[in-house]
Amino acid sequence: MNGAANHAPGIAIDVKGLSKSFSGREVVHDLSMQVKRGSIYGFLGPNGSGKTTTIRMLCGLLTPDSGTGTCLGYDIRRDADKIKRRVGYMTQRFSLYQDLSVRENLEFVARLYGMPDARGAARDMVARIGLNGREEQLAGNLSGGWKQRLALGACTLPNPQLLLLDEPTAGVDPKARRDFWNEIHALAADGLTVLVSTHYMDEAERCHEIAYIAYGNLLAHGTVDEVIAHSALSTYTVSGDDLNGLSAELTGRPGVDMVAPFGTSLHVSGRDRAALEATIAPYREHKGWQWQASEPSLEDVFIDLMGRAKDNFQ
Repeated sequence: MNGAANHAPGIAIDVKGLSKSFSGREVVHDLSMQVKRGSIYGFLGPNGSGKTTTIRMLCGLLTPDSGTGTCLGYDIRRDADKIKRRVGYMTQRFSLYQDLSVRENLEFVARLYGMPDARGAARDMVARIGLNGREEQLAGNLSGGWKQRLALGACTLPNPQLLLLDEPTAGVDPKARRDFWNEIHALAADGLTVLVSTHYMDEAERCHEIAYIAYGNLLAHGTVDEVIAHSALSTYTVSGDDLNGLSAELTGRPGVDMVAPFGTSLHVSGRDRAALEATIAPYREHKGWQWQASEPSLEDVFIDLMGRAKDNFQ
């Protein structure tokens, strides 16, 4: 394919059968997925599970060993250079110049991309990201939250069509995280497509769609509600005395796929409802514990998926 495709204007990314190996170990296996334009697509999974490799293949930054697809209407193999010019990439590590000011960093990025009015573009971005009054402050002296805003401003300055965020809020306080996500939603509403990897469940719930990747395999994807529904987990929330003792007794029993503390309660889940009910029946008679049937949380689903993925990988 040469040039932009026009057969699927609502789809930003459409790939089939992507696989990638490093040093003989397959990091991503036969992955297929679609991402809608203007959506925020979250990638979750354990460290080393292939999230970053997947994201880089999706947008032509890394060539797959096998598989095909398009990103922003361009072939991910043949048109990688065209894709790269339309992608903003915000890495986990702050990658701007620490010894340049906020203004100088933004002007440098604007000039790098050949923008006609670098000073004006930098000035407008300073206002957008709320850094008025800090223009001359050195980037290295900014707090984590302000650095994050500056990095987001820098990678969206050239008006990319696709934004890649690799665990962008690690080490940032809750208010800065919330402000950051409000800005991401505003950008998506303007048509920007966002791919983001995160370990935070509240951030995953703010994505339009999510994918759970473990050890190279795509185990679940869809909206949060769809992923929870497809998990087929039956879940009970237990409160009362000696929940640690109850957790130890239930772990590994027939029908019990997951036991996890949540605050002052315990979540007990299983995919085989009948087996789960049979195992917990005697414990429900215990007067020291209160059992409440509940919907599984996204975290319940991911803990369950992670447990199964480790077994598959081994």
